[in-house]
Amino acid sequence: MPAISMALDPLNVDALIGEISDDLNDTANPPDVDALAARAKGALRFNVGDARLYSLIGEIEYRQGKKDDAYALFDQARRLSKTEIHALQRSIGHSIEIGDLSKAVNELDTLLRRWPDQFPAVAEGLPAMLSNPDGYHAVLASIAAGAPWRANLFSALGKTRPGLDFANQLLLDLAGSGAPPKSGELSSVITGYIAQKEYEQAYRLFLFSLPDDQRKLGGYVFNSTFEPGYGGKPFDWQVRDQSGLEVTFVTSQDAVEGEGGATVRFLDTPVKNTALQQYIELPPGSYRISLVASGRDLKLPKELFWTIRCVGSAGEIARFNIPEGTFNRQSLSQGFSVGPDVCPMQLLRLETSAIADSWRFRYIGTLVMHKLNIERISP
Repeated sequence: MPAISMALDPLNVDALIGEISDDLNDTANPPDVDALAARAKGALRFNVGDARLYSLIGEIEYRQGKKDDAYALFDQARRLSKTEIHALQRSIGHSIEIGDLSKAVNELDTLLRRWPDQFPAVAEGLPAMLSNPDGYHAVLASIAAGAPWRANLFSALGKTRPGLDFANQLLLDLAGSGAPPKSGELSSVITGYIAQKEYEQAYRLFLFSLPDDQRKLGGYVFNSTFEPGYGGKPFDWQVRDQSGLEVTFVTSQDAVEGEGGATVRFLDTPVKNTALQQYIELPPGSYRISLVASGRDLKLPKELFWTIRCVGSAGEIARFNIPEGTFNRQSLSQGFSVGPDVCPMQLLRLETSAIADSWRFRYIGTLVMHKLNIERISP
């Protein structure tokens, strides 16, 4: 309540700045900018080192069209405080405008280190920075040096088609640096390509991101034996929080009686859908999906099954059910085909057929999936 604060203490600079800022941004009642400027300049006599006042006066001058004077005041504000938020924002815009992209990126880095919540406000300026070689290399240097806004950058770039090209190039350049791409960054860009229906590019980026020790897990189903520690990206296993069950991955060396794989433990509650899925890319042709699994006292009131669906449509191209009861390393399989030009990418998912969380349909027991594989069948 700046007006009341000013009445109680006319020298309260915080209240004065708040009141002038409110008046300046009041779109319903156009302010008297000359009067506001006079009040702000008058406060300088008692607060000569307050960067916010120089920034505020600079904004008034900017709105009056006196841009050279305004930028001089913004520079003065930044000499007093390198992180004065408004002066930084105006300075970033000015640096982009005059083509000094390296300076703009340095100022952006300063702003976001001090004010990380300001990222959405500056995100629209990123394509202009990245489209210039100097700006691109300055951004690359900043994120390679550990800029804390690095994850936000890839998240923002992954949401637009032009941004994806910049993000992809940054990932390629980071791969050869001492700060290689992180899983979350890759996921943001891969997901962006999927949203744009550029499935081939998404899959190529996933394969490119695999380190040497993970390439052995490749195949139509990545990590078909559910080795722990690799999940997260869209073409890898994604395990999501889901009430009513627990999902864990265990290596065969660590498991009891060699029963490694993905263990799904049901908690005697209703289960609507499940928490395990992976995007896959199968070319047109005939295939067989097979599962080796063990069950312990499984009670499945509604079906539990693996399904393969076409991404971007509701089309299901394969399904096979998990049996109830107790069984050991049982083999299950199902043939299916992918037609030409109708299903460029698929989603492999473990699901239930429950459509409501009814306590009449409680899932009980443990399912251990040792291996899930897809192989192509010769014509």
